[in-house]
This record gives sequence, C-alpha cells and structure tokens, in this order.
Amino acid sequence: MVETQLSIFLENKPGVLAEVGAMLSDHGINIRGISISDTVDHAVVRMIVDQPQKAIHLLGEHGALVVETEVLEVKLVDEPGSLSRLAEKFAEAHVNIEYAYGTSNGPATLYVRVSDIPRAMELLSAEAGD
Repeated sequence: MVETQLSIFLENKPGVLAEVGAMLSDHGINIRGISISDTVDHAVVRMIVDQPQKAIHLLGEHGALVVETEVLEVKLVDEPGSLSRLAEKFAEAHVNIEYAYGTSNGPATLYVRVSDIPRAMELLSAEAGD
C-alpha cells in the first residue's frame, strides 16, 4: 500500500516535538509511524499519520515546512529473515531502498522509500499471489 509520508522540518530543541504531537492529538490525528533525524540546526521528522492532508494544513498554519513523499507500507512476518527477503527481492529487480523505518511487534509494519514505487508494488503483489 502506498502511504503519504510527511517530512516536517523543525527546530531541534526540547519541547518542539511535544508541541507537534499535542497539536496533532488535539485535532484527532493519529501518528502511525515516525522517524527523526537531526542536523546541526534542525530535525527532520518523517511521519505517517491517519489524516495527512489535515495534518499538512494544520502544521502549515503553524509555520512548519512540510514535504509530502510517497512511501510503501509493507507488512512483514515478524521472524528472522523477513527484511532480508524483502531487500533481496527489491535488489534483484534493481529497486533501491533509500530509507525505511517501522515496527516489529506482531505483524511488522515497515515504511519504505524506494526508487521505483510502481515496480516495488508489482513485486509485492506477485509475492502476495504466491
């Protein structure tokens, strides 16, 4: 499944993420996946939310720079080798995994930014048909 990821550029200081989380929560927006990376003067918060357009509007109103990106939501069996098999399948088809983040509790959910979403979707569909 293709999901809309929000990349939010925030000041890298205590309390900023808490404010964003509270703002989203106050407006009924649920965060389903998150990754944070830092640079010298700001943080890039990548997140998957259940209402991306509402979140984009809300964050923009509060002065945050938000960039939308399509990523794949991939369900993996929570067992050794699941990620390796997925990465191998993509590699064989010359689909690069640019970055990924996710969970591994129960059926694992992985959010993956790839170089070729249509090709990756084909590969995942073929696997589901196996």
